[in-house]
Amino acid sequence: MYGQRAMTREVRQAKRFAKLLTALEHQVIDVGFMKRLYGKTNSLTSTALSLAKDFDYTIVVPVRNAIFITIAAAWAMSIQAKMIAYGAHSDDVNYPDCRPNFIKSLANVLNLAEEDGIRLGLREKISIWSPVLVGIDKTDLLKIGYRILGDEIFRSWSCYSGGVVGKRGSILQCGVCESCINRKVAINKAGIKDKTHYANNC
Repeated sequence: MYGQRAMTREVRQAKRFAKLLTALEHQVIDVGFMKRLYGKTNSLTSTALSLAKDFDYTIVVPVRNAIFITIAAAWAMSIQAKMIAYGAHSDDVNYPDCRPNFIKSLANVLNLAEEDGIRLGLREKISIWSPVLVGIDKTDLLKIGYRILGDEIFRSWSCYSGGVVGKRGSILQCGVCESCINRKVAINKAGIKDKTHYANNC
């Protein structure tokens, strides 16, 4: 949690899917102070900026994935895990911290940070895996997710907003932000009927 608009929905759905996938352990780490550091530089944490419908640099959160992965590495090394996985895919070309060079460089840096522990056998050398490293795009991920989870996949949360209140009081994904649009495009390309509930279905 880094103070993002969609924090409540993202955390709720992350917990739900951790249970569905029978994760051995699921942790939610609060780094909400980051919102104060980011100020009004991006629209994902600042409501002073409008959410873009197309890619715009206001939806890039500075070094966000570097922070997330570093925290994951601290946990991984503490429990002797060997791999960290995160969801950057090959459609994420506009985001510097979703590119293969970033991933490989960060893995090297994190292992350097614990090189003595690794050399002494007290820590495991970690690798970072991400779909982008093997050319998997958002459509591919949806197909895999649908094969494993079926219609439950439509309960995942993509929307940058905290949700829009529907006619019956339910919280819906907006359907018009850049992330919702990318979701719709990927589901359509996958040839799957989109059963996501959007506030705006255009």
